[in-house]
Amino acid sequence: MPLHDKIISPDAGATICQHLTSMGKPVVFTNGCFDILHPGHVQYLEAAKALGACLMLGLNSDASVKRLNKGPNRPVNPWHARATVLAALQSVDYVMPFEEDTPLELIMHVKPMVLCKGGDYTPEAVVGAAAVTSWGGRVEIIPFVKGFSTSALIQKLNAL
Repeated sequence: MPLHDKIISPDAGATICQHLTSMGKPVVFTNGCFDILHPGHVQYLEAAKALGACLMLGLNSDASVKRLNKGPNRPVNPWHARATVLAALQSVDYVMPFEEDTPLELIMHVKPMVLCKGGDYTPEAVVGAAAVTSWGGRVEIIPFVKGFSTSALIQKLNAL
């Protein structure tokens, strides 16, 4: 599938999710900034994809990343660049934007059957967990890959 076909609107994501779910093919949803892609991200996304038939990724808008206080110069890469790199990964089926501070509205709109986040979360603390379980879905926590961090990469680059 061409990369531009993998970067979709939330409405298209909802339509695709509804179709796949009706066919018994669970859609997995995750979200994040994915500012500078590293091996930890790649392994996380591969593990997320293995949880279902399709992996949809909610990608924070640039304004949303800035509001998360990840640093004064974040995001390093603008939204479209981040979306393009993520769409190029075999494990990622679709990338959708979200402007809000959390992906709750996007999760409620798309209605995935599996919601996953990294190992720094507990299932109860995952935004959207209650919604996903209310329609029969589940929440999965994927362990962190140690030794990789976007913030650490930025610190290392700044020290050069």
